[in-house]
Order: sequence, then C-alpha cells, then structure tokens
Amino acid sequence: MFQTYDVIVVGAGHAGCEAAVAAAKMGSKVLLVTMNMQTIAQMSCNPAMGGVAKGQILREIDALGGYSGIVSDKTMIQFRMLNLSKGPAMWSPRTQNDRMLFHTTWREMLEQTPNIDFWQDMANGLIVENGRVCGVETSLGIKIKAKAVVLTNGTFLNGIIHIGEKQIGGGRAGEKAAKGITENLVRLGFESGRMKTGTPPRIDGRSLDYSKMDIQNGDEAKYGFSYKNISRPKEQRCCWITYTNENVHELLKEGFDKSPMFQGRIQGIGPRYCPSIEDKINRFADKDRHQIFVEPEGWNTVEIYVNGFSTSLPEDVQYKAIRQIPGFENCKMFRPGYAIEYDYFPPTQLHVSLETKAIKNLFFAGQINGTTGYEEAAAQGTMAGINAHLAINDKEPLILKRSEAYIGVLIDDLVNKGTEEPYRMFTSRAEFRILLRQDNADIRLTELSYKLGFAEEERMKRVEEKINATNEIRNFAKNYSVEGKDIDTYLEDVGTTKLYQKTKLDKIITRPQINLLPLVEYVPSIKQHLEKYEEEFLEQAEINIKYEGYIEKEFEQVKKLEKLEDYKLKPDFDYNQIKSLSIEGRQKLNKIKPLTIGQASRISGVSPADISVLMVYLGR
Repeated sequence: MFQTYDVIVVGAGHAGCEAAVAAAKMGSKVLLVTMNMQTIAQMSCNPAMGGVAKGQILREIDALGGYSGIVSDKTMIQFRMLNLSKGPAMWSPRTQNDRMLFHTTWREMLEQTPNIDFWQDMANGLIVENGRVCGVETSLGIKIKAKAVVLTNGTFLNGIIHIGEKQIGGGRAGEKAAKGITENLVRLGFESGRMKTGTPPRIDGRSLDYSKMDIQNGDEAKYGFSYKNISRPKEQRCCWITYTNENVHELLKEGFDKSPMFQGRIQGIGPRYCPSIEDKINRFADKDRHQIFVEPEGWNTVEIYVNGFSTSLPEDVQYKAIRQIPGFENCKMFRPGYAIEYDYFPPTQLHVSLETKAIKNLFFAGQINGTTGYEEAAAQGTMAGINAHLAINDKEPLILKRSEAYIGVLIDDLVNKGTEEPYRMFTSRAEFRILLRQDNADIRLTELSYKLGFAEEERMKRVEEKINATNEIRNFAKNYSVEGKDIDTYLEDVGTTKLYQKTKLDKIITRPQINLLPLVEYVPSIKQHLEKYEEEFLEQAEINIKYEGYIEKEFEQVKKLEKLEDYKLKPDFDYNQIKSLSIEGRQKLNKIKPLTIGQASRISGVSPADISVLMVYLGR
C-alpha cells in the first residue's frame, strides 16, 4: 500500500508543516501523518503570528524558503510593527490572522507542493533497527517505512485537558491525545517530562460593548513577513484593549480551591512569560488590574479571542469573572478556557541538527522539545526537515550560528542549556541582535538556503537586487553633498540643527530625527537620484548608515567568539579522563557531547575554568 518514503513527518502543526515543506522542496519524498486533516496548521491558541523576536524568526523561515510568512501575510486581518520607538534591532512584525483561512491556506499550499503525500492516522510507535529509525507504525496497525522520521507531536503526547476539577484526555479541545509514542521512546532510552500550557475562553463578539474599550488599529503602512511579492489584504480589522479589575480578581479567587494548578493536579511546568490569569493574580498581588487584548478570530466570524485571560478555573467561575471586565458585562461564552498538560523530551538529548543522539535519522521539532509558540515550532520544523533530507543523502547538516539567526540562538539554547519550562524566544536571548534584525533576514539566510536547494531562484534574485540597491544608495549618500538652503526648513521642522556648510548626505542620515524616505520626498535633488528605489531598499540603506559603527563592533565580537568554534572536540570523548575539570563540568560535557569548544562554553554548568582546562588539554 505504501512506498518507502525518504522522510515521514508525524504531526501537521506548525513544526510538521514546515518540516514537510523543507524536505519536499529539497527533493525528498515526504509523507505527512496527521490525526486530522481538518486541523492542519491549526492555530490552537491565539490567532496571531510574530511579535517580539518571534517576528524575526518568521522572517528567517521565509528567507530560508518556508511557508509560514507567506501564509501569515495572505491571511492577516491586521498588521503591526512592534517597538518602532526603539532601535531597528527591536522592531518586530506581528499579524492578527483569520484562524480558519490560515488553516485552509496552509493546506492548499501543502497540497500544491510536489513530493508531499498525506495519511490521516495516529502514529503510535517507531520502527527502529540497529539504532536507526526505519519508519512508523500507526493505530491501524500499518507499518510505513522511511529513511528518516521527524516527530512534531505538539501538545498531543498523553495530553490531558484541565478545567477546574475536570480532566479530559485530549491534545486540544475536541481532539484526542496521542498514545504510544512516549512509551515507545522511553523504552528506547529517552528521558521524558511533563509541561503545561493554557488558553483563554472564546467569546461571542456580538455580546460585547466595544464603546467601553480602547481601540487598537493596525499600521497604516503595510509590511508583512514574506520577502516575496505576494498579494496581501488591502483592509484591516481593529482589535481592542480593556482591563481586569479587583472585582474580577475576587471572583477568580473564589475558584482557587478548585484550580488544578494550585491544587497540584497539574504536574507539568507552565510558561513563565505567558501565565494564566489566576497565576498573574497570585504572583502579582499588588496589581489591581491586568491588560486584556480583545482579538477577532477572522474576517467572517463573531468569535473573539480574549488574550490575557488564559485560565483553567471551573467554567462557572470563568463566566462570572469575565463578565466583570468592562465591555464584557453581557458576554456570551462559546467555550471556556483550559490548561493542557503533555509529555515533552528534554532537548539536551538532541544534536544541534535536531537529530536525536540515541537513534540515527530520528528528529524532534516543536513542543516535543519543550518550546512554546507557533514561531519557535515552525523554526525547528524547518531545520529538522532540512537536516533530515541532508542526513539521508549523507551530507553535512545545516547548523545556523548564534550570529547568523535567531533560529540558531533558539536551537543552541535548547540543545546546550535544555529547558525545564516552556522555552520562548526574546530579543534579549540573542547577543548579536543588531546583526539579527527582521529587515535583513533575507540577506543573512537566502543564499545559504538557495545553495541547499530549498530557497527558489526567484528569492535569490530578489536578495541580489536588494544588496545591490542598498550598496548603491549608501555610496550615493557617502558622496553626495547637501546645501543648507535645500534642507534647512526640513531640519527645523523635525527638530534638528541647520547646516552651516555643505554636508555629506550620510552624515545627515545619522541624525536620530532624520528618516531617509521623507527626506527623499522633500529634497528634489535627492529625490532625483533615489526615487527609483523601493521603500524596503531605502530603509535597509538607512539602517546600515545609522548603525554602521554598532554593526561593525558586533561583527568584531563575532569574529573573536567564532575562534572557539574552530577548536573541535571528539563526539565520543570521555571527559572523565580530565580530572582537573569540575565534577559538574564533566557530567554536563559527557551528557551533551559538544562538537566544539564554543558549544562547550555555552553549556549550563560548564564554567570558564572548565573551558580553560579544555583549551590546555587541546594544546591551545
């Protein structure tokens, strides 16, 4: 019935979809196994993509050739660029999306991608021979052979849904949990743990009074995630902001005695940076209100996502409390919020390629690795799909450095530091965030992906055009002198000093009050030379000119740190031989088995003194 596939991807969430796309576009024959074809790329929690650091990840996925950015742009109902008041290293794109359209668009794009087959069934076991994965076995008893397998099981592994004192087996509301994979992996020698996440109630938007809320419009200037020239919606929907109050908090507290979190029924650890409303009330008892974002679920639905009100309290408690929020006094609930507890596998059991150390050609991606968020999952899926294809073709894996991509930071953190709580990406986790901006992800990653056969030629030509145009604009700005009579009125209007002599354009651009695009429109002589360039290219050149010194400084830091990556370590070395290493250092090094001194230096518990000992041992 089934051929032998190159790659089987188990799970069709954000990680699974990107893994299938990556492997298929590179030439592998892929089978995507999912329990439900109607929930491919389901947005299980909020109907939004991107945000702080997450938006940068999505642009990196797009630069590599993935689909998440394209789907997000096609299905957006609102776009905002966050942190525009800060430097460009902090600018983070975010879309509000149509939940149903997001799923259908993803499915359509998958079906139109050559080399991808589908099978609706539950994979409940792996076929392993001689330490190498050879396929999967399904709940129907079907054995499907493959050269590599990527597991992207999300929150489905032995998932339990908690609503007050009620416990329901499931991986998502209305969907059953996945059984068998955890037990199979544990028998194969893997260590597992439990984590939890949650979601808020869904509300009938027709029952809300929006006049009591603050409106939140999208950006007038429309951007997006994808670097490709695709059609995006011309209109946007607004969101709203409201707040909890002391009455809400008091009513929620009445249900604390039935809270699965406070009563110990949930053993898994939840996300620190996205706590439930009851957790916020408990941890931040000094605050008398918390922000609530009221977000539409799509263009043609009245369903509302209540961002900031994630909860697992009894449904009657949720209902009473939410009706005390301004604008929610007469609200009708579609379904209550809930917490979900599920199995994960500590990611220190992986190589940096996301291949497992215990089983050859078996890859993990997404929440199975202890992460949270669509974007983090999609990034891992992209890398697992690429590296699964490379592995079965006996090629070296693609490893993105911390200085090359947020994706590199994400995977490096997971593999070397592990995680005991759901991992979420922040800009603060990246030490080279001036280099890893959302605006230059295509320049950083497209050529790399194109050479591997993932990114299309169209993308590569677009990047070359951008690089050439940016260089031309920078050269013009460095050589073109501006006179005061042409620009002084504009300089006064924006609050900066006049020119007292002819000044090079690049020196003017470095002023914090100056933006290149309005300057081009104001000064005819500049416009004459630069109006032919796209806004994206002008913005890229402006950033490079303004932050040239900072960018050069970070490049110097990268060069210094990358020297440590040149010092190779044997993957099978026994660190117990080096008695001068600390006990913890020996234990961690033997567990992680780093490939370089640089990787060893980033392992939690390996001290600078341990690194010095290793350097001496290597004769460095």
